[in-house]
Order: sequence, then C-alpha cells, then structure tokens
Amino acid sequence: MSWDPDAFARALDFAAHAHRDQKVQGSGLPYVTHVVKVAQEVLRACAADPKLDATLAVCCALLHDTVEDTQVSVHALVELFGDRVAFGVQALSKDPSLPKEQRMADSLRRIRQAPKEVWTVKLADRITNLEPPPPDWTIEKRRAYAAEAQVILDALRDGSTWLAERLQARLQRYQRAC
Repeated sequence: MSWDPDAFARALDFAAHAHRDQKVQGSGLPYVTHVVKVAQEVLRACAADPKLDATLAVCCALLHDTVEDTQVSVHALVELFGDRVAFGVQALSKDPSLPKEQRMADSLRRIRQAPKEVWTVKLADRITNLEPPPPDWTIEKRRAYAAEAQVILDALRDGSTWLAERLQARLQRYQRAC
C-alpha cells in the first residue's frame, strides 16, 4: 500500500482545527478521535485491497464530517485538497435541504457514484459509530440506527470486503444493545 503521509498530516491538522470545539457524543472525547478511528479502518481496508488509492481514502476519512458538521465549505476543500477529495467529502455529507428521512438515501446514491475509496469511508464511519450507544438513546432509536447500518452495508458492501465483514460483525454486536 502506498499513501502520502504529508497529505494525511495536512488533512488531520485541518480536521482537528475544524472540529476543535466538538466532542464525541456519549464519550466527551475530542471529535478528532472519531475521524482518526475512521481513517485507521480505511487504512486497514486499503492494505487489504492495494487497488484502492489510500491517499484519497484517508483524506476523505479524516475530512468526512467537515462540510456536514462545521463551517467548512466544499470550495475550501477543493482549494486545499483538490477536486477528488472535495467531491468525496461532499458525497459523504448529508444534504440539509432535504427532509431528514430522505438524506441517507440521497447520500448513499451520491456515494455510489463516487470512487470506491469514498464507499470505504462510509463503511468505516458506521463501524466506528456502532460502538455502544449513548445511554440516553431509547430502544427505538437504537433499533433505527442498527437498521440504518444494515441499509449502508447492503448499499456499499462491494466497496470493501474487509470493511463489509467488519461492519456485519459490529452490527451483530450492536444488536445486543437493541
């Protein structure tokens, strides 16, 4: 596997700055820990599939929530990281102009139009998000989140066999909390 460690460092620094005041829900950890966990899952998938562009995948992983959850624009990502990374992050970002119940389907449609590296980020993101749910989540919310994870798995499993298997296993473990 070949990837650009300087691009990784630039994307990590940018993500850490963009998310500087955010915390991971339920843990209180700095939000950047989430994007690093997603990036490590993506790097492992790239090691399993050397055809993947690890630099594109890891930059998208580190930056995947910047447009959706901060004031960062797609234009800023184009200028700093190029069109391919910005396109990937945009595909991974839910469209806030759509009704909430349509956002995931729209995002999955856009991800499926993107390179497989972007698919790996969404799979890795959901793996990371399927840690024990926050204690204040109702059973109904937990079940809905698990069902959404299954939709993601069904839509994107061809992006990475390794991540699809990890997501399936994580989903089975998460079901115990439902």
